[in-house]
Amino acid sequence: MTQRFQNQVAIVTGGASGIGEGITRRIVREGGRVVVFDTNEEAIQRVSSEPSATALRVDVSDEAQVQRGIQQVLETFGRLDIMVNCAGVVGPTSTPILDYKSTDFERVLQVNLLGSFYVLKHSLPPMLEQRYGRILLIASISGKEGNPGMVGYSTSKAGVVGLVKAVGKEYATSGVTVNGLAPAVIQTPMNQDTSPEQLQYMLERIPMKRLGTVGEVASLACWIISKEASFNTGFVFDLSGGRATY
Repeated sequence: MTQRFQNQVAIVTGGASGIGEGITRRIVREGGRVVVFDTNEEAIQRVSSEPSATALRVDVSDEAQVQRGIQQVLETFGRLDIMVNCAGVVGPTSTPILDYKSTDFERVLQVNLLGSFYVLKHSLPPMLEQRYGRILLIASISGKEGNPGMVGYSTSKAGVVGLVKAVGKEYATSGVTVNGLAPAVIQTPMNQDTSPEQLQYMLERIPMKRLGTVGEVASLACWIISKEASFNTGFVFDLSGGRATY
């Protein structure tokens, strides 16, 4: 498996930190070329130090930026084989809906759900043309089961689940697979702004009684986006330490 991404070009959104960075580094380690889409300048510089990784400043909540970024990758490398969408925001936590601002709700959906829609929509055409591609959207166990106090995040990730299921079926015979990955809480910088009470609630519902690791996510993600995963599409894989119930 050490070179299973050889001669392949991947885009990883949110690839400059957390889960995205872990997936980026593993693809590179296994022979692939990765272009990171991110907005964190400091993290972009760090990831760009990888020999086979480059980075573009792209905000996935802006459709025009997503289109331009993908076009730039195609102009530079002439192909796109893999798209992994990790970019996301948590939004307010430990906040009941009556206290949840509409502007916060809209912002979380703009990044997490509309961003997923833009990335998926605009990465499909070059993959369909070459009749091969792997698209992976990072969802969340909260999108399946709901986390109280996180209505924006839970709703946005439920939308990602629906997006995967619908589009995976639309293109099931095309050679392009569309899948999702629904982790329970993972130990990443993204959770630094999550309230301790909210983290404790999520941790208590994991039978393994621990957070997941970035390495564990990257391991499963890189199988899903490999040629080995040829009979999986429209499916959302769980990575939940036993929390998932369906």
